[in-house]
Amino acid sequence: MPFKKLHADIQEKLTSLEIVSPTPFQNKAIPVIKSGANVFCNGPKDIGKTTTLILTTLQKLKCIAEGNAPRAIVLVKNKEKAVELYDLFLKYTKHNSLRVYLSHEDLHIDLLKSEIFEGLDILISTPSVLNKLLLSNGLSVSQLKIFSIDDAEFLTGNTPYTALLSITRGIKKCQYVLYSETMHPKLKRFETSFMEYAKKISV
Repeated sequence: MPFKKLHADIQEKLTSLEIVSPTPFQNKAIPVIKSGANVFCNGPKDIGKTTTLILTTLQKLKCIAEGNAPRAIVLVKNKEKAVELYDLFLKYTKHNSLRVYLSHEDLHIDLLKSEIFEGLDILISTPSVLNKLLLSNGLSVSQLKIFSIDDAEFLTGNTPYTALLSITRGIKKCQYVLYSETMHPKLKRFETSFMEYAKKISV
């Protein structure tokens, strides 16, 4: 049972949220993501992909704050998705020390840079903002452990696709996990860049 092998703080939080057993998708995906491999996770809505993203991120960071640079980045389509995911993360990090930070287009880049400098563990961002932060040296990725992409279909558009390729070129070593409903041919192309030797989970 994947939940039984997660950090004790995560198990306690799941119990408080009355989440008792993993979905079939989570049974398959969590052990593979925990192994450290790059993973394409495919399946329809409401099978637990976003919850899996949150749980495996917390597991990777051992539920404790450390350092100043982000150790996890979560990429999303737009501001609305970023806010939604930020609120979900807060439900799971309420009683631990992990610092979750939200960035999107409505926030000035200089404000983002100054607040990020104060220290964070998990950064939720859109492709364009994340790319701007990296190009302006407003973000260090030297401590990055896991980079997840939620509902990755938006990357089939040329602008976010190009932004992501630019972002990943600046990251030396990191685990990538990409969640989508289907394996779009354009997403599969990432295998030749940052998704090397990726495993595939689908239900």
